[in-house]
Amino acid sequence: MSRQMNQNERKIAEKLIILNDRGTGMLTRIYNIKKACGDAKSKPGFLSDKNLESSIKNIVRRFPNIDVKSLTPIQNLRNEIIKSLSLYYYTFVDLLDFKDHVSELLTSMDAFQVDLDISTNFELTKYYLDLVTTYVSLMVLLSRVEDRKAVLGLFNAAYEIVHGSPDQSFPRLGSMIMDYDIPFKKLCEEFVPHARLLAQALNSLIPIYVPRNVSADKWRSEQRLTLVGTPALLLKPVLSERMSCEFLSMDTMEKWIIFGLLLINNVLLQQDHYSKLFLNALESVWVIPLFRDEVVHIHQYIWSFFDTLKGYGKRISEVKEAYNHAVQKAGYNHRERRKFLRTALKELGLIFMDQPGLLGPKALMIFMGLCYARDEVLWLLRHNDNPPIHKTKGKSTEDLVDRHLPELLFHMEDLRVLVRKYSQVMQRYYVQYLSHWDAITLKEIMQKLQTCPEDEGIILSSLCNTISNLSVKQVEDNETFNFFAFRLDWFRLQAYTSTAKSTIRLIDNRNLAQLLDSVQFHTKMVDNLDEMLRETSDLSIFCFYNRIFEEQFHMCLEFPAQNRYIVAFPSICSHFQNCTHELCPEERHHIRERSLSVVNMFLDEMAKEAKNIITAICDQQCKMSDQLLPKNCAHLISQQINRKKKEKNKKKCDRI
Repeated sequence: MSRQMNQNERKIAEKLIILNDRGTGMLTRIYNIKKACGDAKSKPGFLSDKNLESSIKNIVRRFPNIDVKSLTPIQNLRNEIIKSLSLYYYTFVDLLDFKDHVSELLTSMDAFQVDLDISTNFELTKYYLDLVTTYVSLMVLLSRVEDRKAVLGLFNAAYEIVHGSPDQSFPRLGSMIMDYDIPFKKLCEEFVPHARLLAQALNSLIPIYVPRNVSADKWRSEQRLTLVGTPALLLKPVLSERMSCEFLSMDTMEKWIIFGLLLINNVLLQQDHYSKLFLNALESVWVIPLFRDEVVHIHQYIWSFFDTLKGYGKRISEVKEAYNHAVQKAGYNHRERRKFLRTALKELGLIFMDQPGLLGPKALMIFMGLCYARDEVLWLLRHNDNPPIHKTKGKSTEDLVDRHLPELLFHMEDLRVLVRKYSQVMQRYYVQYLSHWDAITLKEIMQKLQTCPEDEGIILSSLCNTISNLSVKQVEDNETFNFFAFRLDWFRLQAYTSTAKSTIRLIDNRNLAQLLDSVQFHTKMVDNLDEMLRETSDLSIFCFYNRIFEEQFHMCLEFPAQNRYIVAFPSICSHFQNCTHELCPEERHHIRERSLSVVNMFLDEMAKEAKNIITAICDQQCKMSDQLLPKNCAHLISQQINRKKKEKNKKKCDRI
């Protein structure tokens, strides 16, 4: 018998997708507002106008209770103020709208008693944790926007003068700005009702994060990312019970863990395994990204927040110990990982270049390698640009400069090129895998299900039929594949079967969850390779670390052992467009221009260096050729003749 689902229950998957995308767009807009307000050249002119200085001070002091009658200087500029500040103001209104929708969705998921486990319902858990951390990042970033009170107050005052009443959104906007002056104080209050679900999701990360966050020596002993360690298994596909978790970014997991456990910090006092997970993450970093190059010096942020709470003295001392550990040892650990990855990715590239047929069965290993390497590049960039606030004993700063980084970047780009070049090889392999193995196994599991409601049964049958009808001929005919609907249906199925009232619960059918997670990965190998490469190896972050990017380039030019890898730098400039978002179209042109200017600069420098090297070689050749001219070799001939004469005279003397 089919269970009737609530309309909101049906739309959990769709809402998570839409809100995560919108959250990224809102982060982009708030980020650009913060940068604009922090720069005297780009901030709205009214904020620097001497005639409005007293009015702005009055607005900020009395915010959000503003008396328009006392703001006579803005009377004549009201229309210009509205026109100039409307984009800023309505971005904050959109943020308020986003906040309402997030709160509604999180409340719905609690009401339906959703079960979250990253190993079972990967997409549902990932999108949930992404939404939580995006929401937290937005509120922390909001609290960092300079002149936010001045912008909102000035716009609303001008609006009230023109229309006779304040904007209807302003009272709630004002409350939001005041509430999130100290973001985590308000955020922790908001997440009290969501503590059970968030704790459950974070708990499921322990078997994923802890084994990943180990030393490079441990990776070597486990023969991670090597094809030649077990030659007998060279032709067999790489299998995993948690396929999607294998290339889940550690950078992302650390953000989930630290922000998530801060929101429900009570569990740190009650359950040791959460405390260990929290400290494990804190010992690996001293900054956590908010968005792009905006970061939080997380240890100082945490202990200043814990200082306001009772009973957290022990936790504060643990956080300080974790900070000392991170500053003293994290740099070395990450340096050794980069050293390991340079060798591992080089080995993968050479083997796949020689035997591209292995790209099929060993595809997972490529994306794992790219993901691991990208994590290390991100760590180095952020920590190099944001050194520790409180210095401790040790040589941590030496580990933040890596002269061999170009080699790692080159091997990453090399693997990306191989995946694109031999995409049809991978398509042929996985089309056969889907139709001849996955479809058959899925049918067998479906037949063993004791109960299967109508809605879930329709989705499972649709998934099975989609992959059963695939053939190699479609690849040979260059047919365009699109499994977006397949993956969306699997996401919906996760949402349907993860609620308390669901007849068939995914958490009780882990073999079905593991199979469909693997099938989803296989479909991505057929139709979504570009997105997989973007997800695991996108380096558009370099767009916002211009100084380090150019320093690494020039260091590579000057270091002969790394010269051969310099082509990676102009190649990375093509990633920059990946960081744009449709909610902020105005920055597309700016980022494209930045990409072109940087790549042109790199190519010019490379051309000059090549010219200098060729000129030096030509000069040397000319000198060597010049030495062979008669005028330069005459004295050598003369020396040779004189030597022979001396030898002849010596022989005559000996005879006498």
